Amino acid sequence: MKTYLATIVASAFLAAGSLAAADAKAIYVKDCQKCHGADGKGQTTMGKKLKVKDWTDAQVQSKFTDEEAIKTIKEGKKEGDKTRMKAYKDLYSDQEVKDLVAYIRKFAKK
Repeated sequence: MKTYLATIVASAFLAAGSLAAADAKAIYVKDCQKCHGADGKGQTTMGKKLKVKDWTDAQVQSKFTDEEAIKTIKEGKKEGDKTRMKAYKDLYSDQEVKDLVAYIRKFAKK
């Protein structure tokens, strides 16, 4: 019986992790992909215009912490009086933003 319960609990955690990954991908496709690209390289029209970083480059990813990425997603990014990225704090929960950062981290080549 304990093994059965352990299996159910483990399955629930795995399912929750899969749902979070699916949600993060959906958020990325909806709100990030137009600038950062489906592959994370930033080679879209808007990405080139805004000079977004190539997230497939491990060196690029090593230059920012998860906390910095979370802050940027929540608060957006401005350069002078120009908005480079809008804020998403009112659109996504803290957990959704954390899941999105984890999704972005997967673009980096090892």
